[in-house]
Parts: sequence; structure tokens; C-alpha cells
Amino acid sequence: MSEPEQVNFGDTIRETRRKHGWSQAELGEKSGVSRPTIARVEANHDVTTATIAKIAQALGLTLELRNRDKAV
Repeated sequence: MSEPEQVNFGDTIRETRRKHGWSQAELGEKSGVSRPTIARVEANHDVTTATIAKIAQALGLTLELRNRDKAV
């Protein structure tokens, strides 16, 4: 079985924001976080899970946790 593709949160957030036609400031307003925080997320800097959840909700995205351990 092949490894799942690595997801880059920043790229996903940026692409989805652009599909909505929103600026970083607009996404910040809709998600309740600052524009600099949106920029940090898009640049893949460390942010809290709560921040990612707020941004994902504003964009209509779903967060999913998966176990990376392979079944033996």
C-alpha cells in the first residue's frame, strides 16, 4: 500500500482562499484571525490547531486526522 500524499496546509488554505476570491484580510475577517496570521498559515509557519480550525471552517474545509502507522 502506498503512503498517503503529504498535505501542505498553507497551499491548501491559499488555493481555497483564492477560489473564494478573498484576500488574506477578508479571510481573516471571516475566520476571526488577523491577516498576518493568515499569512503565517499560508507560509507553513507554526500556528495552533484552533487557528487552523477557524480558518478551515470559514473556507468550508474539513480537518481530518489520520493514523500514519501502517497496519502489520
